[in-house]
Amino acid sequence: MESQSNPQTTMQLRRSTRLTSKSIPTSSLPSQPVPKITQNHNRLPQTKTRDIEDYFSQDEDNCVRAHLLRWYDHKQRELPWRRKHGGAWDDDGDAMEKRAYEVWVSEVMLQQTRVSSVVAYYNRWMERWPTVHSLAKASQEEVNEMWAGLGYYRRARFLLEGAKSIAKQGRFPGNAAELLGVPGIGNYTAGAIASIAFNEVVPVVDGNVVRVISRLKAISLNPKESSTVKLIWNLAGQLVDKSRPGDLNQALMELGATICMPTNPKCTNCPVSDQCRALSLSRCNKSSIKVTDFPPKVIKSKQRLEFAAVCVVIVQNELCENQKHVSGNLYLLVKRPDKGLLAGLWEFPSVLVAQKQTDVKSRRTEMDNYLKNLNFDLGKDYDLVIREEVGKYLHIFSHIRLQMHVELMMLTTKGGLGQLENQMKNCQVTWKFVHGSAMESMGLTSGIRKVYNMIEEFRTNQMLTNMGEPIRKLKRIRS
Repeated sequence: MESQSNPQTTMQLRRSTRLTSKSIPTSSLPSQPVPKITQNHNRLPQTKTRDIEDYFSQDEDNCVRAHLLRWYDHKQRELPWRRKHGGAWDDDGDAMEKRAYEVWVSEVMLQQTRVSSVVAYYNRWMERWPTVHSLAKASQEEVNEMWAGLGYYRRARFLLEGAKSIAKQGRFPGNAAELLGVPGIGNYTAGAIASIAFNEVVPVVDGNVVRVISRLKAISLNPKESSTVKLIWNLAGQLVDKSRPGDLNQALMELGATICMPTNPKCTNCPVSDQCRALSLSRCNKSSIKVTDFPPKVIKSKQRLEFAAVCVVIVQNELCENQKHVSGNLYLLVKRPDKGLLAGLWEFPSVLVAQKQTDVKSRRTEMDNYLKNLNFDLGKDYDLVIREEVGKYLHIFSHIRLQMHVELMMLTTKGGLGQLENQMKNCQVTWKFVHGSAMESMGLTSGIRKVYNMIEEFRTNQMLTNMGEPIRKLKRIRS
């Protein structure tokens, strides 16, 4: 038997989904196709009639702000880039620019990345490049190496481009409007820097803020729709505290990260639970509506599956380099193109192959052709020591599942160091050799680091097997 709907509840839901006529800058709003929402949200009424309920009332504003700031003052996490309210603020221009730079670096690192992963990277970064002007002098390769393992490498490129732009201007932009002119800085980052570092009264909206506000107002619209994005920005703008805008923005984000979480919200610990419409509706409709229904979940685009042949090439030799004797293994690394996925980063020789070409023979044919493009003539310039299959590894990107088929190729060179240098000069693809002793400390992407670890484990097991063979033979002889 179907339960009857509550007219008062239905009216609340209808009001919570109406749009406002206020607007925000749209320069950084998403332009890709809007994802579909999951089917279980069809029960939530959708309407686009404008209504005063799309705004926080003055009482709501005051109440939410007061409770959030009180909670934030006592419960905020101790983080290296965060300054507690009540600490001395230095109005000196240089100090404010340094504060803005710290906020910028931390906010960029925190995008799509957990706080626990960011702290160590942030500390190392600030130790090496403590000011925006010191970062502007860095090379892209240095920045990539420092960023290696944090993922989403475009962020590192934008940070460097932005730093160079600011250094060229001669000063750090002092408000959100000016910050939007810096390469790589959009509405979210501009709002964070302006409000936290310069105390400008502007909102900040990230995934945490979207979730908190969607639940406060019980907004059941698709959170990826441009109209919904505008609505959330408008509501966030109404909440910004005039005297403590940075703290209020951080409080909203902190609440979403630690209390108002996607799947298991801690509503009993929430400082604004009394103002939360989603919680109120869930209590009135326990069987049909939950707090986690807001915002609606969207159907993510399916990750495409790709396949790659990866060959770890190690040259064994003793070379004389600048009058110094160099012995041991040299690993071949190739630089990726300056645009596209993992732009400008170093990797082992890799070739994308079709699924039907993942057999050993087909992969090796493709890899041999690729190595020839690097001026590697295996028969003429190198002697093959071993070439063996190591295994497979599935690396997950945001939109790609890359299955890497890894092999090990060990060579000895016939022509010495001069031959290797000539190969580099005459090749259109940038590559280099890295000594084995430097590979452990070199900044590598998490995927390439995994491949390197696979190779090292394989070589260690192979060495132990070879060491054990004479012992087994000796035991047979004695018996």
